[in-house]
Amino acid sequence: MDGFGESIRKILLAGIGAVAVTGEKSKEVLDDLVKKGELTVEQGKVLNEELKHTIKKKMKENVNVSVKTSTPEELDELLEKMTPQQMAQLKERIAVMEEKQEEKEEQENQPEEE
Repeated sequence: MDGFGESIRKILLAGIGAVAVTGEKSKEVLDDLVKKGELTVEQGKVLNEELKHTIKKKMKENVNVSVKTSTPEELDELLEKMTPQQMAQLKERIAVMEEKQEEKEEQENQPEEE
């Protein structure tokens, strides 16, 4: 099972790398066009920003990684591999989720007003 998770991680990183390279290459092409006078500097900046926005949008739409652990042992394995920074981020996320859950429970427990 660990090999499967590692494979997904590698695929995700490859996709992110491909997007980064595409963004860099598009900037180079735009810079070349500006140098040749085919685009003004301002037009190049606008096109580059549009490309960045489009790439980010496509990444959000198309990259969805979901890792579901089926046993406590697998979860323990993942936690052991986390860096202190990742652990802190996880704790923050858990705190936010607990707060949302508490708010939801409070709303459900309040008597309905007529």
